Amino acid sequence: MNYLDVVVIGAGQAGLSAAYHLRRGGLEPGRDFVVLDHAPRPGGAWQFRWPSLTYGKVHGMHALPGMELTGADEGRPSSEVIGAYFARYEERFGLRVHRPVDVGAVREGEGGRLLVESSEGTYATRALINATGTWDRPFWPRYPGQETFRGRQLHTADYPGPAEFAGQRVIVVGGGASGTQHLMEIAEVAADTTWVTRREPVWREGPFGEAEGRAAVALVEERVRRGLPPQSVVSVTGLPLNDAIRRARERGILDRLPMFDRITPTGVAWDDRGAVDADVILWATGFRAAIDHLAPLRLREPGGGIRVDGTRAERDERVHLVGYGPSASTIGANRAGRVAVRDISRLLEREPDPVAA
Repeated sequence: MNYLDVVVIGAGQAGLSAAYHLRRGGLEPGRDFVVLDHAPRPGGAWQFRWPSLTYGKVHGMHALPGMELTGADEGRPSSEVIGAYFARYEERFGLRVHRPVDVGAVREGEGGRLLVESSEGTYATRALINATGTWDRPFWPRYPGQETFRGRQLHTADYPGPAEFAGQRVIVVGGGASGTQHLMEIAEVAADTTWVTRREPVWREGPFGEAEGRAAVALVEERVRRGLPPQSVVSVTGLPLNDAIRRARERGILDRLPMFDRITPTGVAWDDRGAVDADVILWATGFRAAIDHLAPLRLREPGGGIRVDGTRAERDERVHLVGYGPSASTIGANRAGRVAVRDISRLLEREPDPVAA
């Protein structure tokens, strides 16, 4: 059994931010806290992004606390740029991330500690910072006939870039930023593309400043306060109407159709508008929070989400969720890491450690 003050699960933006603030607060990696990451290398979810998502196409990447990201080549894949940046960050601050380590469950232990069961052993911790993000839980909607489709189905999580779709008929499902990016790329090489979304896309024109950002985050935060599963910030901000989007709309690439009623062996069909044949259905339908390992703690509300106050789970003050709901953006993750460490420091000062005693 490894006894620690804090375990951080996940080494993406939120997890590294939390680890930085733990270190800054006087806690030592290995002695007082540990960061567990299941990914094979630094970079968080960014390391799995498709090659055509270059750094110049990334929206709102905010630097980690204490170290700016400067001089990055905007033409390089974001997976390479941000992966290298995270690696330098871990090294500079001596965060000593353990990887690859899978966490199977977090349970109640003895003496007020939580037991973090992982592939490298069990940690008994006084507090937990969960920074597992969403990448590991792609959301696949279910539609009648889905299993009969003879073509290929894949999710954004498996998107390889546009080259694989050359000469094919592709249906892109989803009205978020990833869906529009995939569609515009694929349209350049595919025989035909069809865009399908559940709701009419909302396009946002004009500047999006700090006030607008705060208002959008507040809407996401309200859902989390009510114990509902969080939605993405993009779901309440709309999609930015930039020059690339305008050109795609003029060319008819972003002519949206409502959701189909069923999937057929050769494509999709609507009850009131016929059918479209396809070789590929690409589900750009988002992700859900990867928090199944917290299930033994019974933190979920009847609405399906975890209610949090700041970053603290309301059902257990030892558990903090960063990069969850309103803190899912890169700048939000930085702030959440700082807030979580501040609250945990107060908890550690207030509650005596029976092991140390």
